[in-house]
Amino acid sequence: MEEFEAMLSGGHPNSLGRTLEVVDAVLDDRSRLGDLYHCYFSDDKVVRLRMSSAMKRVTIEHREWTMDFVDGLQTDVAAIDQASTQWTLALIFDLLADRMSLRQHALPLEIMQGNLAHHSDWIVLNNSMKVLGSWARTDRELADWLLPHARRLARDDRTSVTANAPKLLVLLGDRPEGS
Repeated sequence: MEEFEAMLSGGHPNSLGRTLEVVDAVLDDRSRLGDLYHCYFSDDKVVRLRMSSAMKRVTIEHREWTMDFVDGLQTDVAAIDQASTQWTLALIFDLLADRMSLRQHALPLEIMQGNLAHHSDWIVLNNSMKVLGSWARTDRELADWLLPHARRLARDDRTSVTANAPKLLVLLGDRPEGS
């Protein structure tokens, strides 16, 4: 963990830093994924930010590898109060959706619903809308739950949120106000 944690620290918080090097090291040696995963629990928020990006990139390449950590992602990692962790988890959960059991699928649904209902970060809201909207295509109960939240977010003060909420409304079969 210390090696990856050191590689993911420092520099400007909005840069990738050495994230891509870390991803390449894990892709070259799957046994190192556990070391990377433990970086989620670093005290350094920049490390956790870059860790989230790294895990997403590894998951894109090898979804089956990330399945070894899905239970921890849904419990321990989901409990981390950091926007970058929450919005990246939504994307990871979506990548893993077809591999998760019904039990494993229920908790990410609950996590993203909670984020959509209560989170204030615009990226968390946008990614939660995107993933939940996709999942609602085959889940009428979820679609019904999403509708009032999409209507609320369509009136949000942030441009990106108000741009995405009407798309979700259309997906849910509702007409955005003013159309």
